Amino acid sequence: MTVPETLYMVIPCYNEEEVLRETARQLKEKYESLISRNLISAKSRIVFVNDGSQDKTWQIIQELHSERPEFFSGITLSHNSGHQNAVLAGLMTIRDICDVSITMDADLQDDINAVDEMLERYYEGNQVVYGVRSARKTDTFFKKFTAEAFYKFMKVMGADVVYNHADFRLMSRRVLQELAEFREVNLFLRGMIPLIGFKSCSVYYERRERLAGESKYPLRKMISFAVNGVTSFSTKPLKLITALGFIMSIISIVAFIWSFAVKVTGLSVLGWSSTICSIWLIGGLQLFCLGIIGEYVGKIYAEVKGRPRFIVEDFLNEVGAEFINEENEK
Repeated sequence: MTVPETLYMVIPCYNEEEVLRETARQLKEKYESLISRNLISAKSRIVFVNDGSQDKTWQIIQELHSERPEFFSGITLSHNSGHQNAVLAGLMTIRDICDVSITMDADLQDDINAVDEMLERYYEGNQVVYGVRSARKTDTFFKKFTAEAFYKFMKVMGADVVYNHADFRLMSRRVLQELAEFREVNLFLRGMIPLIGFKSCSVYYERRERLAGESKYPLRKMISFAVNGVTSFSTKPLKLITALGFIMSIISIVAFIWSFAVKVTGLSVLGWSSTICSIWLIGGLQLFCLGIIGEYVGKIYAEVKGRPRFIVEDFLNEVGAEFINEENEK
């Protein structure tokens, strides 16, 4: 390594006023350490992405940029676009003005000390470095069980995801340029990044407790995120519907033969309970299958409209603001 490269760290923020200043303080100290050790250039920045927050998040970002423009930059989206879109908005905005990027959440549950090892692995030739949780000691039993089940289920469904990896990752400029070629509206970055390829590795860390405030990913959003991940990267649910339909057809034939035999033997005392249960079972399966098909049809509907995934309203950055262009809105 001869010349340290420029690192832009992208931090998506949604109603993070309680934690933002402490996050900024810790990240500033980390940047000062990295710069002094010649791991990153003094031109490196920390970019907070305001995802349509309803509190003072954007105001704090503006103040941070005004106080220390050499460290802090800010992006605000025109409306709330969702976590994945906020991450992508930040990456696409800075992809031409950085050499390497790192994404992580504003609550600093991801260990910022892992950034040092990420950069070392990058300088060794890795284009993507995944931050992977080594343990889930801070999670409840339910959160741990559902999260691990999600990763295993994604593997079964055929999606190439890194086990216990969220959105804490390092990517080179080359990877960002290739990521810009992915145009889908329904984003699942954990599945998209491995599709890009290039040399990659993992760095392991222990996830900490949230500094302040509440999680922005309640159970409802987690379920929605999981459904989006499965339907965005696998057609196996549709194949399972086909298999289920075949199995139900076989069962129907068997049931028909049984009812015919009962009729011929004169023992045709039909039970009300079995009839009702059959109707509810078949009806429920039909609705369930229609729901899965509807998820895929809905995704097609969203994709063909071609609406922007996000719209950048403002970019606070003293260097490189001229690189914002129409591509950032696609």
